[in-house]
Amino acid sequence: LKKNTNHFYVSLFFFFTPIDGWKKRWVESKHRPDYGKFQLTAGKFYGDKEKDKGLQTSEDAKFYALSTRFEPFSNENETLVVQFSVKHEQGIDCGGGYVKLFPDTLNQEDMHSESEYYVMFGPDICGFGNNKVQVILRYQGKYHENNKAIKCRINKDTHLYTLIIRPNATYEVKIDNQQVAAGDLEDDWDFLPPRKIKDPYARKPRKWDERLQIEDPEDKKPEDWEDFEYIPDPDAKKPDDWNEEMDGEWEGPLIPNLNYQGQWKPRIIDNPNYQGEWIHPEIDNPKYKPDPTICHYYNISVLGLDLWQVKSGSIFDNFLLTNDEEFAEEVGNKTWGIRKDVETQWRELYEEMEKRKQEEEAKKTKEKEEEREDDIWGIEEEGSEEDSAETPGNDRQMKEDEAESGFLGKNEVRVDEKDEL
Repeated sequence: LKKNTNHFYVSLFFFFTPIDGWKKRWVESKHRPDYGKFQLTAGKFYGDKEKDKGLQTSEDAKFYALSTRFEPFSNENETLVVQFSVKHEQGIDCGGGYVKLFPDTLNQEDMHSESEYYVMFGPDICGFGNNKVQVILRYQGKYHENNKAIKCRINKDTHLYTLIIRPNATYEVKIDNQQVAAGDLEDDWDFLPPRKIKDPYARKPRKWDERLQIEDPEDKKPEDWEDFEYIPDPDAKKPDDWNEEMDGEWEGPLIPNLNYQGQWKPRIIDNPNYQGEWIHPEIDNPKYKPDPTICHYYNISVLGLDLWQVKSGSIFDNFLLTNDEEFAEEVGNKTWGIRKDVETQWRELYEEMEKRKQEEEAKKTKEKEEEREDDIWGIEEEGSEEDSAETPGNDRQMKEDEAESGFLGKNEVRVDEKDEL
């Protein structure tokens, strides 16, 4: 932990040697016996093989719980910046890519998903279109999720995530050093009751007219307007044998009205008495009390990766805690900023090579299948020739068997020796 009059920060870059040295600074939780393992690697594509090494999830469908401790500090009256980079080179479909800040009371060997934390920040992805940047903050013993939706990046490149919480209760979220969200903590989290509420004694006046348009009261239906679709047939006559006592009152059949003009409606005009939409008046909320200590944490001491991933392969790197926004941006440019273009070019080349490899393997597989089909057809044809070659001998044998058994063909006549003259 480094401190001076300008800023405090914890800076962990995974390009140190020896390779296994990181395990001395990070603690694996033993709360569950089946936590997934992290490994130190730059992945399949990178800008610099050594400098771009990070902590990578290595087992599918696993929970992960890993943390590192530093000297406790407080962000009271200070800006808090949480920054790190993550690369989902596996093409993540469901899983977390966030970090958590814990108090110094955390037992690292027992860290788990229910362990008390202060800040949870970073990308969270589960299914197509369901991806967001989580910013969950603890306040008065409860966790509050950000109300403003923030989309995260879901491609395979490394991205830089930055959260800034200022002492004046404002915040900012940046991705790749570009602002994606900002505002007041009170507005975008439900930490406090609302400042204003609807006046419980206010009521909309009974005669308040909110109708923007109305039917013209002066518009009258023309006297010759035909609005009956069917009319009695004028040519129909009551049958002579119709008995009203037995059959009831006679009604002639209906026929389509050739002069039918549709149902008449008065024209629509602007309402001269329109008063606009009634807005419920608001008053100050008596339950609201401002709190200048929102998101002030007094013993931040552990940074952890508490995750679930269906498909592993995410690489976490360049963790940074500081109170200097400009310093954080500078660190981001000197780490993620330097590697991003080279890494993207390498990824595109890698994916092209993988695509060609798959196409070649598919081609070889198809050729082998065609060869097997040719071999099968060759065996079947050979078998057919052998069967046809044996047919004459078989016919002779059948005739000999028929002679012995006394069977006669339909064109044969049997002559008994006793019948001879």
